Amino acid sequence: MRLQVILNALERHGSFVYESAAWADSSKEGLLVRVRPRRRSRPICSGCGNRGGTYDHLPERRFQHVPLWGLAVWLVYAARRVACPACGVKVERLPWASGKERTTSSFQWFLARWAKRLSWRETAEIFGTSWHTVFRAVKMAVCWGIRHRDLERIEAIGIDEVAYRKGHQYFTLVYQIDRGSRRLLWVGQDRTKETLGRFFRFFGRRRTERLKYICSDMWKAYLSVIAREANGALHILDRFHIMQLFNKAIDKVRAQEARELKRKGFEVLKRTRWLLLKRRGNLKRKEVLRLNELLTHNLRTVKCYLMKEDFQRLWDYKAPWRIGSFFQEWLDRALSTRIEPMRNLARTLERHAEQIFNWFEAKGEISAGAVEGMNLKVKLTTRRSYGFRDPNTLKYALYHNLGNLPEPPSTHKF
Repeated sequence: MRLQVILNALERHGSFVYESAAWADSSKEGLLVRVRPRRRSRPICSGCGNRGGTYDHLPERRFQHVPLWGLAVWLVYAARRVACPACGVKVERLPWASGKERTTSSFQWFLARWAKRLSWRETAEIFGTSWHTVFRAVKMAVCWGIRHRDLERIEAIGIDEVAYRKGHQYFTLVYQIDRGSRRLLWVGQDRTKETLGRFFRFFGRRRTERLKYICSDMWKAYLSVIAREANGALHILDRFHIMQLFNKAIDKVRAQEARELKRKGFEVLKRTRWLLLKRRGNLKRKEVLRLNELLTHNLRTVKCYLMKEDFQRLWDYKAPWRIGSFFQEWLDRALSTRIEPMRNLARTLERHAEQIFNWFEAKGEISAGAVEGMNLKVKLTTRRSYGFRDPNTLKYALYHNLGNLPEPPSTHKF
């Protein structure tokens, strides 16, 4: 079977013919496939899309195609210029490539799919092309996917920020967290009110009114924008972010108390950070024994840890009156202690009590744990993208890996 027969079966272009295939040079490391227009066919204007007469021909150009058996493949074609009545003299539209690209659209989608599995540099090295070619392929795939994705029937979103560079450089990320459909919806630079406001303008008033649940952390800029733009949705601060605040408070108390004890010659808190921050069910046997020994000491750190473990009981209650009663009782005990980080935490929880109680109204079905899971993937993407200087380049990488964007059907998909 000849290569032209395979190409005609997989990628047939009605007005063009795969004329011949030959070695690119004596090293036999690549193939040249010459393409010609069918007889009496008229070129299509790249401006308006209408057919016109042939004005003249441009010199031959090579278009890199999907490799075959480790061999580089190029389509070779001398493009015609169209004498278009509406646009004047224009280069014809080519069905296998767009604009001035020197790679075929099939090869771009091929590279974009592999760029999800490998770094862009590795993808370029394996398939014999450049990093910039892979980037343009990813950009093309992201732009196509965003134009064709479906944003209807979204009922739950999660909002969070991640640092993508040192110096407090942040992205605001908005995810869809409906059960069975989790994806990145939008990326905005910075974590200000204006940033999140741009998302709601992009999302539209009609879609926003259909939202049932919104998860976020306690960042003031997000809270105010959500209250203004989506007051019909149930705003949830779930247990994941609450327990993060507990861990920060405990870590602050532990570090301060460890320094005080060290000056007195005691090191009882040495190497105990993760004993106190990890969930008890995730501790190893040796760690459990070490924690039990630590809990016998009368320390501020131990008191904070026990208060955190006691607060965990809140999530098990079902009756609204019991939830409110336990919550207020715990706040009173925390505010009466002399440990300032725990007092500050109690004040924070008291200010956001309504959003915390919304977690129970949603019956625990919507969780910001899904948002944090997506954030882990974001961090993996940013690590794999180390060296990107332009934030827009990183945005394309995030949409590409986390956006669950649609793709056109292709014969070159593994």
